[in-house]
Amino acid sequence: MHSIEAIIAAALLSEAVWETGKLVWQKGKLSIDRVGALLTGLLIAVGAGLDLFKLVDISFFHPLIGQVLTGILLSRGANFVHDLLKTAEIVVHRNQNQITE
Repeated sequence: MHSIEAIIAAALLSEAVWETGKLVWQKGKLSIDRVGALLTGLLIAVGAGLDLFKLVDISFFHPLIGQVLTGILLSRGANFVHDLLKTAEIVVHRNQNQITE
């Protein structure tokens, strides 16, 4: 069973992956820049075995799933990933404080 923190983090990451995917198709056209960034993010994450989901104690039945989802997030760039992780950290700490009160 996962903790409430893991579920909240999963929700944040899920939305971020979906929103990133929507950027590939803009105004009825394929965005070559977004596709290039997406492929680069996937190559780096899968090639290096990076998995953001493991950081929040979410593991998949196949490790490649976490790596692919991480690659999608990486395609948005460093600022996006930093902001996403910061938001997840704030939400988790807020929930921990509410639970202990």
